[in-house]
This record gives sequence, structure tokens and C-alpha cells, in this order.
Amino acid sequence: MNNKVYNLGSTFVVGVDLGGTKVRGGIAGLDGRVLCEIVEATTPAAGRDLVPQLSGLVSRLAAAVGYDTSAVVATAIGGAGIPDADSGRFGRAPNLGNLEEFSLVSDLESVLGHQVVLENDVNIAALGELHEGVGTQHDSFAFVSVGTGIGVGLILDRQLWAGVNGGAGEVGYLPFGADPLHPTNHRRGPLEEVVAGDAIVRRYREYSTPTTESVIDAAEVFNLAERGDVHAVASLDEEAKWIAFALVAIDAVTNPGLFVLGGGIGTRLELHEPVRAWLTRLGHPEFEIVVSSLGSHASIVGAVRLAIDLALQPREREAS
Repeated sequence: MNNKVYNLGSTFVVGVDLGGTKVRGGIAGLDGRVLCEIVEATTPAAGRDLVPQLSGLVSRLAAAVGYDTSAVVATAIGGAGIPDADSGRFGRAPNLGNLEEFSLVSDLESVLGHQVVLENDVNIAALGELHEGVGTQHDSFAFVSVGTGIGVGLILDRQLWAGVNGGAGEVGYLPFGADPLHPTNHRRGPLEEVVAGDAIVRRYREYSTPTTESVIDAAEVFNLAERGDVHAVASLDEEAKWIAFALVAIDAVTNPGLFVLGGGIGTRLELHEPVRAWLTRLGHPEFEIVVSSLGSHASIVGAVRLAIDLALQPREREAS
């Protein structure tokens, strides 16, 4: 039984979207309404240096609504990795330093004085979609995020399915796209090697004659494609192909009924029709696909909701 009583007017939770280059945090009341958001660069060293950055972020968010950290009762953090609920560590998080050597949860709880929970960043975004996006009309869907990598958050019958060990949706490791037997494709995964943002740039440079080293990010390739650059169009068509392959694989296993495309690349409308064209070639023109309307806000909403759930349930050590 949960015997916690909160003053709803002065009790808050914090949701954090922890990325390799940016940290986005939001503070909300227990009704889930986000009151303030702060975005800042991720500390370059990451690893243990994330503890003072994240604790400072919580403090600044509390101050922004007129309180100190003692008014925050739970913080949820979404990051690009696989969380271990028992140890409070992130695994497979290459963009965030070595988070497997210490418990991010324990260290933050010691500093903040309240409960902290970790979740995969795409799962967090999927929860945001459930509460304020397509979930207002659909009970099941697959949130497919494509940006610096690719990942899937599965919502089935209004519940997040993260898998037994938290690894459900790590579709970057699907064995197609690049050689699945080559060790160099094992860190990010074969599919992620051909779908990640840097792959778009790499393909463009390979297709261009002479090689165009000045193109440094995927956004530039999208801009070139809009101006009719045939090499940029070809690179994006290849991107669409592998996204379509991923959707077919996801459907074969989970059959979610709806795909929501998110992330900096997944939300680009220019990819929508090429993806549909490839799905038709793959024999699945019937797939229902929408582009997320929440953008980066989905992660904050999802993290806040996870923090609320944590705040309103008794801790195991309190219940024992």
C-alpha cells in the first residue's frame, strides 16, 4: 500500500533526456504538466562528470519554479543505453562515457535526496507519445527513432514493453545493412551502421565525384537533396530503404499496427514518401506510418510520467 502524501502544489518531478551532445530537462507537478524546460550541452567528459551536471540541472529546474531541490520527489532519466534496474547503471551507452563503472542512480540519489530511475531514451519518447501523442487515439504502436542511431520503443496495449533485460527495441543490431559478421559492426550494430546520421553523410561522399568533404552533417545532405543534388537524393533513398527494412522486421515480430517516426532524421518529411515506396516494393504498402508531432518534447513528457509513477509507488526497501 502506498501511504505517501504529497502537497500537490509544492511537489514536483523532473524528467531528463540525456544525449551525447545535449541534456534536456523538464520539471512538472504530479499532474504531469511540464512547467519549465532547460537545454544545455552535455559535459564533454560524461561518465562520472554527469552526476554534478544532472544534480545541478535538477536544482536549476526547481529554482525556475520557485523552489529548491527538496521539493522534487523523483527524477527519471532517459539515455541512449540499456538500463540495469538492479545496479542503476547504463550499459551500451558509447556516447555517454563509461557509465558501467558506477551506479548513476545511487550517486544521484545520494546528492539529490530523492528517487532516481533510468530508462532507454527511445522508450522514454514512446511513453511521451503514449500520453500526449498518438497514444491519445491508439493503444499500440512502435515509436521508431532515427537520428545519431536507431531505436524502437514498443507500446503494446498501453504498456511499454522493454524486454526481460531492457534490450527490446535495440534494432540497430538487426543483422542486415552492413556485414553482421564483421567485428567493426558489432559496437553499434549492422543496421545502425547504415541508418545513423553519419551514414547519410558517408554515402553522399562516396557517391559524389569528386568526394565532397565539406558536407559534414545529415542536415546538409537534406538541403542538397531539396536543391536537386542527385547524390544527396540517392543517399536519402538508401536511408529510406533501410528504415523500411527495419519496419518490416519490427512488424514481423510485434505487429504493432502503427509506426511513429521520431528523431532528428525520422521526422524529416522528405523521407516519408521514399520509405513508403520501399515498403511497397517489400510487399507492405498497408503499413500505417505517421511522423511524431511532439518532437523533442516527447522525451520530457515520457520521463516526467515515469518519474510520477516512481514517486507514487512505495520503494521496495520501505515495503519490506
